[in-house]
Amino acid sequence: MFCLCTAGAAGAGENEFKRAREAVRVLDEIMQAPDRRVPSNLLREAHAIAVIPDVIKAGLLVGGRRGHGLIVVKAPDGTWSNPSFVTLTGGSIGFQAGVQSTDVVLVFRSQRGVDSIVHGKFTLGGDASVAAGPVGRSAQASTDAQLKAEIYSYSRARGLFAGVALDGSVLAIDHDANQAVFGDGVTPRRIFEGGVGNVPEVVVDFRDRLEEYTAQSAD
Repeated sequence: MFCLCTAGAAGAGENEFKRAREAVRVLDEIMQAPDRRVPSNLLREAHAIAVIPDVIKAGLLVGGRRGHGLIVVKAPDGTWSNPSFVTLTGGSIGFQAGVQSTDVVLVFRSQRGVDSIVHGKFTLGGDASVAAGPVGRSAQASTDAQLKAEIYSYSRARGLFAGVALDGSVLAIDHDANQAVFGDGVTPRRIFEGGVGNVPEVVVDFRDRLEEYTAQSAD
């Protein structure tokens, strides 16, 4: 019985660990492409970062999208929090057909967006304004004045990385995944404020990797 329980506990987080590894992969691939990466000034000034790998968009006339990923928020001292698991869902109507897998990155530029996700979920473009974000070394603060968005969104499909519009999509805390990794009753606020222990290395790796990229952008 003990062996069965141990195996069950180990297996309970396997999907979440895979999601964490994929989020690290996407972060690495994006940030190691100097001419197509999230601009350094946005990374330094961001209040939160979400990475959702392999968002599946499928449809025939009525389309939809769904993906699972991680989000971290920036503490007052400038460090990144432990990650919380999130889902991204949305729909669209129009003449479309086929299936497409896309990596999505969301850069939160205001505390309001962070407060919304702490409370569970919010709608991109509804509860927080969202716009396709600038990329590359040449994107400067002047772009910010033009777009005025609270969240910049990026996507990559078939090897290309660019800004993308995600109005109407819902970003929500994945409580089941958090429970599988951090334990029963753990809230997003507790995760973000450092109130969890024994965080699996594969999950911490996402936070640590983002710390490295943020430090590099400040050099």
